Amino acid sequence: MSRKTPPREVSLDFPREWIEFLDPADEQHVVRADLTWLLSRWTCVFGSACRGILPGRAEDGCCSHGAFFTDTDDENRVKAAVLKLTPLTWQHHRRGFKNWTEVDTVDGTKPARRTATRSADGPCVFHNEDDFAGGGGCALHAQALRDGKHPLAYKPDVCWQLPVRREQDWITRPDGVKLLQSTVTEFDRRGWGPGGHDLAWWCTSSPDAHVGTDAMYVTYAPELTELLGEAAYAKLAELCDARLKSGLIAVHPATTAARKAANATAGPAAGRKS
Repeated sequence: MSRKTPPREVSLDFPREWIEFLDPADEQHVVRADLTWLLSRWTCVFGSACRGILPGRAEDGCCSHGAFFTDTDDENRVKAAVLKLTPLTWQHHRRGFKNWTEVDTVDGTKPARRTATRSADGPCVFHNEDDFAGGGGCALHAQALRDGKHPLAYKPDVCWQLPVRREQDWITRPDGVKLLQSTVTEFDRRGWGPGGHDLAWWCTSSPDAHVGTDAMYVTYAPELTELLGEAAYAKLAELCDARLKSGLIAVHPATTAARKAANATAGPAAGRKS
């Protein structure tokens, strides 16, 4: 069943380039990487060009709902970070200090824990409003930066992984050899399931968010390293760099659209050499 592409977004179906390689540190681990996504110029535009996932809630970004925890380790890591927050850094400290998790369901049946929301329709309890004296946005993200840490050390897994999607499956090759296959690609609307098509806006498909100076594999190096391991990421970066230099065939259409818009704004002088 086809879905109508929302305004200011490219279609979800377009050619992609992939690469596959063995993890140099683990011969039983193979990585499949979406070069079209990793070489795109997507960048987080929260607080600037972000339109938010709910109508009229651009200031929420993708924090309009609570974040489900992937496992107990994920929840415990966030719990340790919460203890570092104070009323000066977390706008909803008084409400959320003891009640910052809730039980919900991912698929409507299986109970799962997630970060609480400030009301029935959100946003996340850790989301500080723009006019908060301690700074707007995610309180956990800001605290990590204050502590000299990368935000992935404090935020729920789903929050720092987005918009990268990693899927892991054990596969059996024709010769009977079993390998753990990690597939790294774009977390587009479909990543959210059927409900993803109902989001008011989603950044990975929007040219508004494909305005980064560097390619995704560079700007998301810490996250990709955490997802794949140091050796696998180093190999991925090497292969991405080589593909970038030789020229990507299947460029992300949102990146292409963003470049065309930038060139049109710059005018004829943009193509001249000084």
